[in-house]
Amino acid sequence: MPQKKDFSEKALLVQVETTKVKRILNFDNSFAEFRELARSAGANILNEVIGKQEIASPRYFIQKGKLEEIKEEIHKNQIELVIFNHSLSPSQERNIEKYLKTRVLDRTGLILDIFAKRAFSHVGKLQVELAQLTHLSTRLVRGWTHLERQKGGIGLRGPGETQLETDRRLIGNRIKSLKKKLEKSHNQKSLNRYARKKGKNKIVALVGYTNAGKTTLFNALTGGNEYKADQLFATLDSVTRKNLSPGSRAILFTDTVGFISEIPTELVESFKTTLDDLRSADLLLHLVDINDPEKTLKQKEVMKIMKDLKIDNIPQLIVNNKVDYLSDSKLKELEIQNPEEVFISAEKKQGINFLKERIIELTNNGLFSGWVSVPHLCSAERASLYREGCVLDEVAKDHEWHLQLKVGNDLLKEYLETSQVEILFDSNTKKIEIGKRL
Repeated sequence: MPQKKDFSEKALLVQVETTKVKRILNFDNSFAEFRELARSAGANILNEVIGKQEIASPRYFIQKGKLEEIKEEIHKNQIELVIFNHSLSPSQERNIEKYLKTRVLDRTGLILDIFAKRAFSHVGKLQVELAQLTHLSTRLVRGWTHLERQKGGIGLRGPGETQLETDRRLIGNRIKSLKKKLEKSHNQKSLNRYARKKGKNKIVALVGYTNAGKTTLFNALTGGNEYKADQLFATLDSVTRKNLSPGSRAILFTDTVGFISEIPTELVESFKTTLDDLRSADLLLHLVDINDPEKTLKQKEVMKIMKDLKIDNIPQLIVNNKVDYLSDSKLKELEIQNPEEVFISAEKKQGINFLKERIIELTNNGLFSGWVSVPHLCSAERASLYREGCVLDEVAKDHEWHLQLKVGNDLLKEYLETSQVEILFDSNTKKIEIGKRL
């Protein structure tokens, strides 16, 4: 889906390393990610201020000397917005704005702004608005300090509540309304998930750090045409598409929003509908950008978030993406070192067929490769196996067909239990097993 034209604001980026608080990513990579976030929001970055200090200042987060440096840059370049790569408390944000006399945004506010721009579905917009209002409710005092207290005296008695209290009440009512609408949507999606499970569909969800290539892989697996871009949070709304993978029942793939380090609490709490799509999955494809120098740290951060969301108990397959940038020798070395992982290029569709086989194997209690016999009387079963796309070869005999299959064990088990289909040869065990039933 095409993006709306960005409205650029002259912005100054600020990141201060505190020795008492360690970041997930190292300083340089954390700032590079922050820079990409600001660009994704449409900021026109005119300058950057970085520094180090022992601990955060309770009043301004950063020290007065650094504040003065930022103030000079604001006047010099006519900066309209100062963005901090930190979570600021409401009082810190207010104090910094008052000191600098310009608009200030923290990391949480920046991510919420990007989410607001990228939400296209009705549910996605509701979830973002809920997160924004929850975040805003702690910062309402900023615009109404002159109305914080009721005035007394003749002719100055108010109507019963200040403007600040009115706004808090209205926001509280809107939050309740949003939660009610999202609960209704959540119940509907729960029914949809129940129907999928009842229909014996397997659900595979794509997870991973933002910009790892999840949507590109989603399109490669399903033949979809979802919007993809080389930017953070290109996908916000979760999307589910069916794919008839050969050798299995229909598999439903779900594309989800990417994770990021220091993800705001408001987002985690608000995106219940999206997170439930993950909780109902039979398999998680954990996508990793193999070329990212911080891939190990980002992988650990995704695992941590999955644990916080209580989805770390779902079977998981590590999928290393963007291998087309690696040399053949390096790729072979990594495949030998990590035999349980899959290496692909979603963009070039390299390794996609092998990935599909691994998905069938993990969602169907293993993958059968071998020969089965189908009596001529069971032509309907033979036709059905062909429709499933799992027949590799066929030999016609006097009273039966011999079919070479590559099929999920669960699917083959249904044929063995409900018809006269029998196993002749199992390639996995290299044994002739006439009449065997799983």
